[in-house]
Amino acid sequence: MSEPIVLGIESTCDETAAAIVQGRTLVSNVVASSMDEHARYGGVIPEIASRAHAEAFVPVVSKALADANMDLSDIDAIAVSAGPGLAGCLAVGVSGAKALAWAANKPIYGINHVIGHIAVTQLQFGPFPVDTLALIVSGGHTSLLHVQDVARHVDVVGTTLDDAAGECFDKIARLLGFPYPGGPHIDRHGQLGDPHAIKVPQGLTKGKAGKEHPYDFSFSGVKTAVARWVEAERAAGREIPVDDVCASLADSVATVLANKAIRGCEQYDSKTLIVGGGFSANSQLRAKLLEVGEAHGVEVRIPQLKLCTDNGAMVATLGVNLVEAGVRPSSMDFSIDSAMPMDVISV
Repeated sequence: MSEPIVLGIESTCDETAAAIVQGRTLVSNVVASSMDEHARYGGVIPEIASRAHAEAFVPVVSKALADANMDLSDIDAIAVSAGPGLAGCLAVGVSGAKALAWAANKPIYGINHVIGHIAVTQLQFGPFPVDTLALIVSGGHTSLLHVQDVARHVDVVGTTLDDAAGECFDKIARLLGFPYPGGPHIDRHGQLGDPHAIKVPQGLTKGKAGKEHPYDFSFSGVKTAVARWVEAERAAGREIPVDDVCASLADSVATVLANKAIRGCEQYDSKTLIVGGGFSANSQLRAKLLEVGEAHGVEVRIPQLKLCTDNGAMVATLGVNLVEAGVRPSSMDFSIDSAMPMDVISV
């Protein structure tokens, strides 16, 4: 069988994206973001995002096909994010993808967007070794997954119990007066500060809770501790050392993520850790993961920045895996699932 050509469509949040992947080669990759429209509200407004997806869908898909010098007849299958994500946003992408699949008489796969973040690393690093672990860090998800077969079998090792890492950063960024999204601002200031200036707790690592949840994540207490420290300093009339606050927060979060991920690798005898999701663009996290991985003999695969944030390439790559594995396509009446479980790969 020749290498499958898959059109991937992504619309879970504020990026409308389409890409074409042939085998493990990225042929075209187009992303339109409505981020600027949400910035003034301090977060993604689902209604605005859904409308932006509806406006961008046809231009983005058309450009992905044109950039690849293809039309729909050249495509073997269409893959689209069916969840998790914002319901209205998912509905736009899925209904558009179904219309294309129906019109062109092509099979369609409704895929788990989070598993796409794992699959996309194949474009850069090649196939997965046996017993690979994956750390997904995005705005709404912090998960540790054991990948036996990215097309057929993924197990949840650890998950977020409250705030994900990205949410924690966004909330502290707002407190410090940074515009949305806050992550890049905390990253930039954190590089200039002292990571040990402020004592920031490390969620779910100590005592009984740490023992009961060795691989789960909690960043709500971290957010609260930093917020209280900042508020106390302001109340005392002292100037906030913004660089130090950002550095200390980033160091705490990166240390927890890296240590739990590496402990998971040891538990599953895994020599490879894949990292995916928008938050993996954070420079402190990237550095900490590589440092801890090297110390424990684990190869850490962190993709280039354009493959970390939401994109069509990750959806198309997972689609290629599903086609190659002979997984049955989705029925035309499949539903979106805004809270899709992490062990569901396709619907």
